[in-house]
Amino acid sequence: MTKFTKMHGIGNDYVYVNGFDQTVTDPAAMARKVADRHFGVGGDGLIMILPSDKADVRMRMFNADGSESEMCGNGVRCVAKYAFDHGLTKNNPLRVETGAGVLPIQLQVDGGKATSATVDMGEPILEMDKIPVDAAKIRGGEEHIWRVAVSQNNTTQPEMHRGGGRSQRPWITEMTFVSMGNPHAVSYVDDVKAIDVERFGPWIEHHYAFPRRINMHWVQVVSPGEVILRTWERGSGVTLACGTGACAVAVAGVLIGKTQRKLLAHLPGGDLQLEWRETDNHVYMTGPATEVFSGEWPG
Repeated sequence: MTKFTKMHGIGNDYVYVNGFDQTVTDPAAMARKVADRHFGVGGDGLIMILPSDKADVRMRMFNADGSESEMCGNGVRCVAKYAFDHGLTKNNPLRVETGAGVLPIQLQVDGGKATSATVDMGEPILEMDKIPVDAAKIRGGEEHIWRVAVSQNNTTQPEMHRGGGRSQRPWITEMTFVSMGNPHAVSYVDDVKAIDVERFGPWIEHHYAFPRRINMHWVQVVSPGEVILRTWERGSGVTLACGTGACAVAVAGVLIGKTQRKLLAHLPGGDLQLEWRETDNHVYMTGPATEVFSGEWPG
């Protein structure tokens, strides 16, 4: 039996296992089973909380399909909360080792329990080959804006246009690319509710221009300091929130003149406060972390 704790950051939910006192021999296989919302616990994946020789704790993140990702912005807040609340460390700020590096996290504590956290997400990566994006397979336009032709098999064009209706024209969308340790594509639209995320998301995720796949975000600008976004996450599909994606949106908006450096992002599961600071070029993300319940997984 494996003890687990279910946690979420504004609806981006994972099953967490304390690797300080338990061993999971095949976390990828466990992720596929435990994340199933009908036959498992249900969640966007599995996150292991492990000892680290570089930080207070180490985080390994596995998507619902079993693939391992570098990190998760909402997940890392929950890792920090778990580590503090369950006595793995009492440091505040604390440090979490991820596949994208070591991240400092300042916890907001009430009654001895962490309620929210501000994560220093580090500097955004903008070089196309480091995101990574194969720039030879898409078309450039203005600075930081690329035109990407999207189809079901990534080689022929679907019968659709940007509004989601059908047409004989290919669907070509403008994207801005940012890595926050994992790859993101950001597209600005007039109405995020009009986007068929479940249809277009997997086509974009597996596009041949993205060698490590990609997380896709559609963004509606409310004002220079406020946006609404919807997300398709590689390996998990539609999620209620994506912390690294919201950070990428904050950076993309500044790059192409859509939004300011301080940004309130409305995601389906809740809100995140973001800031891309000029002083150190780091992106800071603030949001809640919630523990839901604990249990035991047979296996």
